[in-house]
Amino acid sequence: MYLNIQLEPNKKIYFISDLHLGAPDYDKSLVREKNIIRFLESVESNAQAIFLVGDTFDFWFEYQHVVPKYFVRFFAKLIQLKEKGIDIYVFTGNHDLWLNDYLKQEIGAQIFHTKVELHVNNHSFLVAHGDGLGPGDKKYKILKKIFTNPICQWLFRWLHPDIGIKIAQLWSRHSFTDPSIEVFHGEDNEWLIQYCRKKLAEKQYDYFVMGHRHLPMNIALNEKSTYINLGDWIVNCNYAVFDGHEMKLNKFEH
Repeated sequence: MYLNIQLEPNKKIYFISDLHLGAPDYDKSLVREKNIIRFLESVESNAQAIFLVGDTFDFWFEYQHVVPKYFVRFFAKLIQLKEKGIDIYVFTGNHDLWLNDYLKQEIGAQIFHTKVELHVNNHSFLVAHGDGLGPGDKKYKILKKIFTNPICQWLFRWLHPDIGIKIAQLWSRHSFTDPSIEVFHGEDNEWLIQYCRKKLAEKQYDYFVMGHRHLPMNIALNEKSTYINLGDWIVNCNYAVFDGHEMKLNKFEH
């Protein structure tokens, strides 16, 4: 997938990931949702585009006429941003890979189910959530093929939404990794860094932007390429911002 953006003067592009709205319960998720909205309000004056790089929701499934409830404040803010002319790009992650066209229809967001080669002015990016990339994790890669299979999704839709969503929420909580216990394994052992280095052998990118690991990282891969992991919004509240010349990884202080 290829995406080109011509950044306007004094405008910026923002990247956030792993919001996990809905986890671990309604009350804690609501506190986080309000904090995310404060962040979006803080950047809307100069944002040209906002990228949500996967696991925006801790669980999401779209039946034909039913979607999970909650998140109305978050959706309202995205609609407001879109109406102001700010583009919204949403990547699916391993927790919300069943996101289809609801946000496209209601908000006007563009949905990506795979990695995207992004070009902004004269800079190149490879943007992806990160799940299933790099070596190892064979069990998840098999499960992802099952979960994204159209027949499996069709069968799941035959469950009553109250039953189907409850089952999926239990699975999501089972597979959830607490960001507070994540540890850095070293550059040679981080599978997403290994993936980025392999891609660099094929093609040059200025920036690799990913989530999934729940650890904020800003690592030079060579003199011209940088790997940025966006961390999460449960513990770290990180975001990356590109001003047309330089990419920075920051922490939102609230």
